[in-house]
Amino acid sequence: MSSERDPLRFGAHAFVWIGDWTPEEGDGAIRAAAAAGFDFIEIPMLRPATFDAQRHAKTLKEAGIDATVSLGLPADAHMPHRPQEALAFLGTALDKMEVLGARTLCGCIGYALGTLTGAPPTDDETQVMIDALRTLASDADARGVSLALEACNRYETYMVNTLEQGRDIVRAVGADNLKLHGDTYHMNIEERGFREPIVATADVLDYLHMSESHRGLVGTGTVNWDQIWAALAEVDYRGTLVLESFAAINPDIAAATCLWRPPSEPPEVLARDGLAFLREGARRHGLTG
Repeated sequence: MSSERDPLRFGAHAFVWIGDWTPEEGDGAIRAAAAAGFDFIEIPMLRPATFDAQRHAKTLKEAGIDATVSLGLPADAHMPHRPQEALAFLGTALDKMEVLGARTLCGCIGYALGTLTGAPPTDDETQVMIDALRTLASDADARGVSLALEACNRYETYMVNTLEQGRDIVRAVGADNLKLHGDTYHMNIEERGFREPIVATADVLDYLHMSESHRGLVGTGTVNWDQIWAALAEVDYRGTLVLESFAAINPDIAAATCLWRPPSEPPEVLARDGLAFLREGARRHGLTG
């Protein structure tokens, strides 16, 4: 391994500043992320068909900041039950990403957030998702796009709850451009701790939401950040770290995430203090510099 460290990239989810992505609010979030000093903004492309990719590509270029894209499948395109509808939805997102210039698609790309059956995933549901993700990965690879499948807590999905489950899906798909998307908020619910899951899935973990237990300012809840930083240092993590706090409630995901009230801090505090917290944690554990 080279002695030169690849620079750790710090991003922020757009919901740090806004509750819904409209053309005007989206441009504002892009500019705010750039002004706050983030390397990139994560854009929630929850409605790909109406997303103004050309406009936002121009704003990103003017602001001098990159973008990743995340989404959750709609209920009528839950991949384990309706794979063709899911692939059509995701194909539209990939079309818009080409115009936008984004090269990472992450989030709930294999299932609909909030769709619950009252039972664990069946073997058939899992296999349908694996097959569809393999098709998606091939399409994305032809466009130069990397994918990351997010593990979310049991109250939001029954398909992929732990990092281990996500790793198993990623390995089963077997595509080099499909990685694992972790989230410390969901880990705080599902995992027995933070170190072991990160270390055990380090071979596929490439995108990590840094999110507090209450979805507000990082470092003020019950997430064990010392364990997280120590684990990331142990595996020499070189993926991306994304601040995910919610300044307002998005109507598309409110019911699925059960977010009924905004955090105590305003967006500028979530962004400023959140980025400072992440940079200091990474520096203290030798992940930067």
